[in-house]
Amino acid sequence: MLAARMAGFAQLGLSSWLVEQCRQLGLKQPTPVQLGCIPAILEGRDCLGCAKTGSGKTAAFVLPILQKLSEDPYGIFCLVLTPTRELAYQIAEQFRVLGKPLGLKDCTIVGGMDMVAQALELSRRPHVVIATPGRLADHLRSSSTFSIKKIRFLVLDEADRLLEQGCTDFTVDLEAILGAVPARRQTLLFSATLTDTLRELQGLATNQPFFWEAQAPVSTVEQLEQHYLLVPEKVKDAYLVHLVQTFHDAHKDWAIVIFTRTCKTCQVLCMMLRKFGFPTVALHSMMKQKERFAALAKFKSSIYQILIATDVASRGLDIPAVQVVINHNTPGLPKIYIHRVGRTARAGRQGTAITLVTQYDIHLLHAIEEQIRKKLEDFSVEEAQVLQILTQVNVVRRECEIKLEAANFDEKKEINKRKQLILEGKDPDLEAKRKAELAKIRQKNRRFKNAVGQTLRQQKASRAVHQGHPAGAQGPA
Repeated sequence: MLAARMAGFAQLGLSSWLVEQCRQLGLKQPTPVQLGCIPAILEGRDCLGCAKTGSGKTAAFVLPILQKLSEDPYGIFCLVLTPTRELAYQIAEQFRVLGKPLGLKDCTIVGGMDMVAQALELSRRPHVVIATPGRLADHLRSSSTFSIKKIRFLVLDEADRLLEQGCTDFTVDLEAILGAVPARRQTLLFSATLTDTLRELQGLATNQPFFWEAQAPVSTVEQLEQHYLLVPEKVKDAYLVHLVQTFHDAHKDWAIVIFTRTCKTCQVLCMMLRKFGFPTVALHSMMKQKERFAALAKFKSSIYQILIATDVASRGLDIPAVQVVINHNTPGLPKIYIHRVGRTARAGRQGTAITLVTQYDIHLLHAIEEQIRKKLEDFSVEEAQVLQILTQVNVVRRECEIKLEAANFDEKKEINKRKQLILEGKDPDLEAKRKAELAKIRQKNRRFKNAVGQTLRQQKASRAVHQGHPAGAQGPA
């Protein structure tokens, strides 16, 4: 494998024009995931590839697909599904740049954009369609101007998220899409985290399935410095401001990504940091799609050095300039942590990740360390400096919250939910009733389980008494 890597992309079976495109983009040597997966895909095999973030997974499927397309060009040749809109546009850009000599026609189908314009693009039969499942499923249900019955490749990028159990929205949409694609196709699944769901769904692959997983002692890259900062819940924002100030003073050109749990917290923190004079922009699902693209473009072009985002930005986005990732909340799942910190230290670069851990999050920190097989290091700060700005931070945060409440942020969220349901052909009021009924059923199930558990415990205690071992009885002296 080392010899193949030294020989470059040409030894993987790629055409000379693709090798030249790689050279022009600065891709000199294939990464391990590209070495492992490209030859198998060119052989016509289905593939499940699992590798760390920033390891070149996108090129691992884009390059062989473009080679096969050049041999037999037609539209729609390939369908790529991905969980987030921003990632869909990033993948489309990779196809566009690498496939330029082919005159590649691509089409990106995501929510938040004009459906009529998208339907027209699909009717022109582009070579490659990159889509989020929800919007593509809407087109399949409402339009007959295009067909995906003859696609050669089906790619699921961030496959663990798309196939996640319990994610009913993706499940329903994927069923509609999988019912519309041909049975004879190449299926490629790629992700940074391998879940039990992915293992179970390897059955999606039928053509001599090839499985490739990066063999590494840890799940994150070596160039990433990983720290935790133990902070009291009520003063977490003051620690955040202090961290941002510290990095901004030391390196004014550094790009920082701050991850939060909710859209509201994301917006409040963005407003708060702006009040303190930091060049900050927000990215969350409550923003209009054009605003999301504009925010990401301004961050990538260094107009803003700080991006505050929810997990819509945690998967796949490649922003080379990011030096620091700060987790404002400790991720509830280790795989979310892996994807978040993967926004820095990409393609061999150095990076730093700091997670703010409260007294309620210790167990989450231990779960993360167990998953990545690495201990996070304690990050030291000058607590006296944090205490100096504590009152000011709390006052500014409260002012921002009041301003956001005055702008009816929560009401807008509910309105957006209702609009989305209407666009999907659902009655918002009926959906609300259905959710309320489901909640009641779940509550009944919990009560039933608790009752059964209590009965079993009583029966166990009763059997112990009959066998001469009453609960609490002492043995012979």
